Amino acid sequence: MPLAKEKRLNINYYKILPEGAPYQLIEGELVMTPTPNPRHQIILGRIFRHLSDFADKKTKGFVILSPIDLYLDNENAFQPDIVFISKDRNNIIKEDGIYGPPDLVIEILSPSTAGYDLKEKFRVYERSGVKEYWIVDPETKPVEIYSNIEGRFSLSAKAEEKGEVRSLLLEGFELDIDEIFRPF
Repeated sequence: MPLAKEKRLNINYYKILPEGAPYQLIEGELVMTPTPNPRHQIILGRIFRHLSDFADKKTKGFVILSPIDLYLDNENAFQPDIVFISKDRNNIIKEDGIYGPPDLVIEILSPSTAGYDLKEKFRVYERSGVKEYWIVDPETKPVEIYSNIEGRFSLSAKAEEKGEVRSLLLEGFELDIDEIFRPF
């Protein structure tokens, strides 16, 4: 006798949660995401400042910080740390969130959510068409950039503790690793 399938949740259920509820919907599962620690937030701010300044100067698009709801399909509603959406795709930005894959997603790993960022969310970002996915690890200090080539993520840049990483998507955008990981 087959086991009963566990019921998966969808974005309709997610949307009735109270505003600010600390959850993400990942592959139909409601996952609690605790408040990030100060180190995470400092790194987030440093990356956001650099990316936002670049996007503003080059009038490339919009950089948005979490918390923001990102709806990728019926079973996936994430709150990525930082997203970039090009000007020509700003129609995916709606009053209650972003509907569709951003051009670029940056996730800063936290102990409680790293597994999701590296596995489930990685696969969802890949299949939904995110063009570039950055993974930043405050503990071991690498920054990895994955570029979506023909529907598959491929590692396009990596730096550990020192050096720079460059975006293939945003020509001319580079990030100094020393700067974002410097002590506070």
